[in-house]
Amino acid sequence: MMKLMPKLIPGMLALAAATLVLSACGFHRQGVAPLPQTIKQVYIDSEDAFTDFQSDLRTALGNAGATLAPARDRASATLRISKDETGRRVLSVSARNTPREYEIFYTVTYSVTVDGKEVLEPQTLLLTRDYSFDEQALLAKEEEEDVLRQAMARDLVGIVMRRLASL
Repeated sequence: MMKLMPKLIPGMLALAAATLVLSACGFHRQGVAPLPQTIKQVYIDSEDAFTDFQSDLRTALGNAGATLAPARDRASATLRISKDETGRRVLSVSARNTPREYEIFYTVTYSVTVDGKEVLEPQTLLLTRDYSFDEQALLAKEEEEDVLRQAMARDLVGIVMRRLASL
């Protein structure tokens, strides 16, 4: 054990030096943009806190260094999510009038207030994806729809986070 310690110390020093250099040059993990100080303590105001979008948004805010406030009066910023909807529409049908393609959509409307002043008017974001449907592979197609919906939620969170970082 004692023989390994001298070999580990240079590696640990190199790792510490690399971390220091990367943090000093403004390096950030991909997808994580620093938020302005006014948004470091944020309250999320919404009807349903358990959607894919809001779950991913809370994680992204935490990764960006924000603290989620338990109440509006304890936050410097309020992120109001007035619309968080998803659904699907039939795109095409077969000759027997059975669905062949679906389009799924995810819509989010949000606004931001800082210290009681609206700094970002309500913004509506809409993403759509389409996929083919096969009755023979019903479970697989349901899973594909869920995966697409979760990916759209992550994409929407990325758009919102970039917008928040630019305030």
